[in-house]
Amino acid sequence: MDPEFGVGMAPRKREPWRTTLLLAYQSLGVVYGDLSISPLYVYKSTFAEDITHSETNEEIFGALSFVFWTLTLIPLLKYVSIVLRADDNGEGGTFALYSLICRHANVSLLPNRQVADEELSTYKLECPPEVSEKSRIKVWLEKHKKLHTALLVMVMIGTCMVIGDGVLTPALSVFSAVSGLELSLSKDQHEYAVIPITCSILVFLFALQHYGTHRVGFLFAPIILSWLLCMSAIGLYNIIHWNPQVYQALNPYYMLKFLKKTRKSGWMSLGGILLCMTGSEAMFADLGHFSYSSIQLAFTSLVYPSLILGYMGQAAYLSKHHNLDASYQIGFYIAVPESVRWPVLVLAILASVVGSQAIISGTFSIINQSQSLSCFPRVKVVHTSDKIHGQIYIPEVNWMLMILCIAVTVGFRNTKRMGNASGLAVITVMLVTTCLMSLVIMLCWHRSPAWALVFLLLFGSIEALYFSASLIKFLEGAWLPILLALILLAVMFVWHHTTIKKYEFDLHNKVTLEWLLALGDKLGMVRVPGIGLVYTDLTSGVPANFCRFVTNLPAFHRVLVFVCVKSVPVPHVLPAERYLVGRVGPPGHRSYRCIVRYGYRDVHQDVDSFETELVESLVTFIKLDALFRCSDAERRDSSYERENALTVIGSNPLRRHLDYDDSHEGASSVEMSAGIYSPNGIELAASAQGPAIKKQVRFAAASPRVDERVLEELHELCEAREAGTAFILGHSHVQTKPESSLLKKLAVGVGYNFLRRNCRGPDVALRVPPASLLEVGMVYVL
Repeated sequence: MDPEFGVGMAPRKREPWRTTLLLAYQSLGVVYGDLSISPLYVYKSTFAEDITHSETNEEIFGALSFVFWTLTLIPLLKYVSIVLRADDNGEGGTFALYSLICRHANVSLLPNRQVADEELSTYKLECPPEVSEKSRIKVWLEKHKKLHTALLVMVMIGTCMVIGDGVLTPALSVFSAVSGLELSLSKDQHEYAVIPITCSILVFLFALQHYGTHRVGFLFAPIILSWLLCMSAIGLYNIIHWNPQVYQALNPYYMLKFLKKTRKSGWMSLGGILLCMTGSEAMFADLGHFSYSSIQLAFTSLVYPSLILGYMGQAAYLSKHHNLDASYQIGFYIAVPESVRWPVLVLAILASVVGSQAIISGTFSIINQSQSLSCFPRVKVVHTSDKIHGQIYIPEVNWMLMILCIAVTVGFRNTKRMGNASGLAVITVMLVTTCLMSLVIMLCWHRSPAWALVFLLLFGSIEALYFSASLIKFLEGAWLPILLALILLAVMFVWHHTTIKKYEFDLHNKVTLEWLLALGDKLGMVRVPGIGLVYTDLTSGVPANFCRFVTNLPAFHRVLVFVCVKSVPVPHVLPAERYLVGRVGPPGHRSYRCIVRYGYRDVHQDVDSFETELVESLVTFIKLDALFRCSDAERRDSSYERENALTVIGSNPLRRHLDYDDSHEGASSVEMSAGIYSPNGIELAASAQGPAIKKQVRFAAASPRVDERVLEELHELCEAREAGTAFILGHSHVQTKPESSLLKKLAVGVGYNFLRRNCRGPDVALRVPPASLLEVGMVYVL
């Protein structure tokens, strides 16, 4: 294999076939719900008004040919064969591609990047930076800062369209499934019955979200499996019974005949045909929950053949029935035999609910990722499952989606307008993925720009054709995703831009270490019992909000910890690599710095487990630091002047040092558990575990001389933990400079402050208990 191909194209580790089969079965309900229900509305949207179904069958055969080759080229060739290989440590989606690009090229706008982050085991590079030859594209991207902003805006556009799809897909899929009642009701009765039933199902669907997908997830796969088998059987029946020669329409020549006969109307009808690949992005976005081989197996062996048979069956039926009302009767249900129409209707409604659930869960996930990268206002994230990672629920977003879905259903009232809106959102996300993927091919897989250009031209031209067909229907529904995207993009860009400017303000106004060390000598400055956790975005220096705190209240805690919770461009950070701990000042000052690193898909801990792990990390650092200090005179003299001298605290380095120390004669042990002190050691235990369960950690002391200093420091930490922990956060208010432009005053002074007042505060995002919260007011003049 070509070594430049990289891990993205390398042979993957084979997993047991039973595991692959099980994951492939489970992926049916999570990944393929949206894609599987597309036959409900594709032909109906295609033949809505743009083209007519004539007796020559050129229109229906041309539409079938377009559907077949679209499904073959985009979901099968692009996603299954190529894009799924561009995983980020097993994770997929828009942010996974952006994360890969940011790790291989310095294009990230996140300001608190550290060299230590590149030592994470999940910070995987296919080729070491010093070995790989810098391409001209990479140098060009890193040189122009405006391209960094353009890349982030592109990712934001894709994110906004995914959120827009979360509004449109539930409305379209449920409305299309319920529309099967049209064959049993008159046209007037149908119009008055479908809307209330659809809205009721949508309210029920969104009301169930807070229970979590795992509660009903075991039903999803059987429903989609039954739906795919049912659709295949009906399609096969229609092919045999009505037109066995329909397979001839798979010839791409019928696409040319279709466009030649229908001309502009046929081009505009492509906006309905593109709905056949709705949900293809989910195969990549949900990659982290399954595996490449399982998703590939499920699609190639079941989903793809079932969809082709379903579309061919509808085309076979329509090729023998020409006296149909195109805007009313051409659809999935007209081709279903009357004897099984009602069971199929019920199964279709269930399948549409499953498909809607998948896109709703995906919307929650991508908003959580956007929030972790400071691209979305803070919202409350509820983790609905302790066992299944990544299943979350966001209350505010859930109810807003429900209101918008109902508004779309009541406002549009037909499949055509909903399809036009949904189609534009879907194809925009695919275009963004194609553009990002072309960069991944060059920067991450180290292929020549020619390969990236071939990928971009092949798939980008197809998607650009569909995009133009959707965009031309701006006034017929396509305006809605554009409007939603513009609103969301403005919110995300204002929040991200102001967050970066606030960080730069903190960076320029941070206080020196000498100022902090001099506080103890000032008259009236008091060190009170307890642990003070000062939250800041800075990875070095003393933040200005702490300066404001001690200026107005001349006292701070006996043990002081500057905590920086930061996101790194990886999906997950291993617990053993999460904490970076160092000292701020000499050991006697009892001040520390702790950088807590999370990936963009990591679950943030609750405050009890976080506080416990933080204290245990401090204990581990104190012990290891004493060992290093005894053997390194240079470190003893100068290390505490270096603010960036941080140590990774986790299970691996701790166990390594313990094993070494326990093997030497004369080593004594120190046990840590809260509230217990003995001549042999100190115990620090998690208070949240209760009196019956103690979390104990053993440490080894190198010599009696070190023991005295270490035990004294550990004893003070134990007493501070018993006295209580205070969380000191900045409560910010942003003002613009008088000479700022009107646009900046509106965006930052009005827009950002409005979002800050009406979204969750940092205490909610960090899960800080209100009884232990101290907020320090800060005015940022940007």
